[in-house]
Amino acid sequence: MAKNLVYDIHDKPKFGAMIVFAIQQLLAILAATIAVPAIVGNGMSASAALFGAGVGTIVYQLFTKFRSPVFLGSSFAFIGSMCAAFAGAGSFVALGYLGLILGALFAGLVYVVIAIVVKLVGVKWINKLMPPVVIGPTVALIGLSLAGAAIKDVFSYGAQDGNGSFIMGGFSWVSFICAMVTLFVVILCSTYGKKMTKLIPFIIGILAGYAVGMIFTGIGYATGNDALKIIDFAPFQALVAEGVGVKTFIAVPQFTFLKAIDGLKNFSGSYLATVAVAYVPVAFVVFAEHIADHKNLSSIIEKELLEDPGLHRTLLGDGVGSAVGAVFGGCPNTTYGESVGCVAITRNASVATITTTAIMALLISFVSPFVAFLDSIPGCVMGGVCITLYGFIAVSGLKMIQKVDLEDNANLFTVSAILIPGIGGMAMAIGKVTITAIACSLILGIIVNIVLHRKKGE
Repeated sequence: MAKNLVYDIHDKPKFGAMIVFAIQQLLAILAATIAVPAIVGNGMSASAALFGAGVGTIVYQLFTKFRSPVFLGSSFAFIGSMCAAFAGAGSFVALGYLGLILGALFAGLVYVVIAIVVKLVGVKWINKLMPPVVIGPTVALIGLSLAGAAIKDVFSYGAQDGNGSFIMGGFSWVSFICAMVTLFVVILCSTYGKKMTKLIPFIIGILAGYAVGMIFTGIGYATGNDALKIIDFAPFQALVAEGVGVKTFIAVPQFTFLKAIDGLKNFSGSYLATVAVAYVPVAFVVFAEHIADHKNLSSIIEKELLEDPGLHRTLLGDGVGSAVGAVFGGCPNTTYGESVGCVAITRNASVATITTTAIMALLISFVSPFVAFLDSIPGCVMGGVCITLYGFIAVSGLKMIQKVDLEDNANLFTVSAILIPGIGGMAMAIGKVTITAIACSLILGIIVNIVLHRKKGE
């Protein structure tokens, strides 16, 4: 067992504890997973996306022989591609749903092809192409790039000025207080907690933040002050809008393939080409982030995942899992930084916990009241949690740079060429394809590193 872990990869916590740990993982990945269908719109279902994430994670675990402790959730990198699938479908929304599935299949195929190449030539070239001086700042950048999203959640109920900046005053203080209560409870439980408390800081933190939100909401209703109503009860009200019945408790998610079937009658070769152009280039971009995520996870669990189970297996698991998940939820999946952060903070790398989380995601997507509860968790509460999750991702990357000689200008300029463009948001649009700031920074860092070290004759 790695010295820094409470539960190693193959450890299996007791059943009761594992269920609690799985709920914690689920809470960590939930907000981002259901945010993607909400952003894309067109009637996409959050519960279906959750089901798809669960299926994708199980497929990933099967391909990696249950040796990689990470959950797969809806990928933000493909949001533009998904929107393009609906835009190309015009008024035929069902065709757009078919495009979501076809696009995910294209992306998965890219991963399969790369996996075959990796299997044939090995991974040593990747280690040379992306040494710690390149991969370290890239991992740090993944966490840093999410900082804005975390703070936006912290002030998710705050007032904004004309420039979209948050104003510290009035309603925003209520949101801030809920976020800080969540943050400090997570920190204190993780740092000073004993036994179970130390292992489930996120659950305790979220419940604490939710409780404070309930207090403010209660005061808001009692005084008629809408600004204090942090908890949105709309998800619960929707359950009984048409009266109490079976759907109030159990409801089948609106799976993507059920809507996609109607799109077959409007399918054409030109639309297939549109979807391929929207998805395939992004898959190559996400490949770089796939490596960064697994390098980060490897440093946390002190086991090189690119060697065992092997990059070809993680790629196959990610690609095939993403395609299968999209059949149900419409969203291509990817390894989640929130899940990696949860492993880092709780020191629970049990793959059994991840698998249980995936099964739980499948089951919960049918349970209407629980889905409603998850939807009702205030953004400010999740913001408090995400400060720690994203922070740990950033710190994990910085730790990789510790042994890099930054007195050497070749290394110093490589790190600089990654961090500054990445933090500055140097994304590029080539036609309908957007290369993310992280991908642009990684590519620039690789080029700078190769040029400088080749110049030195290394």
